[in-house]
Amino acid sequence: MTRTTFLPAFHISVVSGQMAVRTALGQLLDGLKPLSLDVEEAGTVELVMAEALNNIVEHAYPEDEGSGPIDIICAHASDGLHLTVVDSGRAMPDGQTPVGGAADIDVDFCDMPEGGFGWFLIKDLAKDVTYQRQDTENQLQLRLAVALA
Repeated sequence: MTRTTFLPAFHISVVSGQMAVRTALGQLLDGLKPLSLDVEEAGTVELVMAEALNNIVEHAYPEDEGSGPIDIICAHASDGLHLTVVDSGRAMPDGQTPVGGAADIDVDFCDMPEGGFGWFLIKDLAKDVTYQRQDTENQLQLRLAVALA
């Protein structure tokens, strides 16, 4: 499919908490409707952003410390979607994203890991993944090779 028009940049703001991820994903996918993403592209966007946002809700703003803002800036260009996610929660350990290696699934079912797949999925599906802590904000930037011109 050839796309000749680009979607103007848009911004989403939510407050971390139980419904934050669902709300943000709904707004993001609504904002991307003009691009007519196919099922696979929409699924990639949803999966990557769900993992990133869930990490923020669970780790940057732990439930016992209260909630805080999460902002998403989405821009569409010829090389795909450029997403920036900003929060004011806890910084990443050691100031960088986890390695995100593939979990060992060649084990008995009862020894299968429950989590740890998120950063692997993000880094496998997204391009140009960068993280920085600037003043009191975490900034995660990534590009998804969807809605290509």
